[in-house]
Amino acid sequence: MKRFVLAFAAMIVSAGLFAQTSTTSTATTTAPAATVKKADNFVKFKETTHDFGKIKQGVPVTYAFLFSNISDKPVVIESATASCGCTTPVKPEAPVAKGKDDKITAGFNAAAAGPFNKTIYVKVAGADQPLELKITGEVLNADDFAKYEKEKGAKKG
Repeated sequence: MKRFVLAFAAMIVSAGLFAQTSTTSTATTTAPAATVKKADNFVKFKETTHDFGKIKQGVPVTYAFLFSNISDKPVVIESATASCGCTTPVKPEAPVAKGKDDKITAGFNAAAAGPFNKTIYVKVAGADQPLELKITGEVLNADDFAKYEKEKGAKKG
């Protein structure tokens, strides 16, 4: 019985090995991969990250990510979605003409105290992958924010 099981296992392993195709043979016979169209080919953001620094809890903040259409056609921002519900991106609804500028506004509600690092995924029509915008900072409760403001004022004066 051991011989039968051993022989059967050897047969399965051999069949698996022979079923594999060589990567060199398939690479030479298939067509070259199509170029990936990146959002960077259509739009150029002035910056893709923004640090709000220390902000007060319960006080929403916003930041406008400015971009330019660097393509030779109007660009459509299909979607701007956030990594969580505490971040609300607003995208342009109309196509952005060739050579023109526009913005994606990122709102953050600052409800929970502590550091934050959020991502906004921007899908550009014609691009294969979304572009990422990031906002960071630290939300301080009212007492800690008052201390921070006092210390900041003392350093200036």
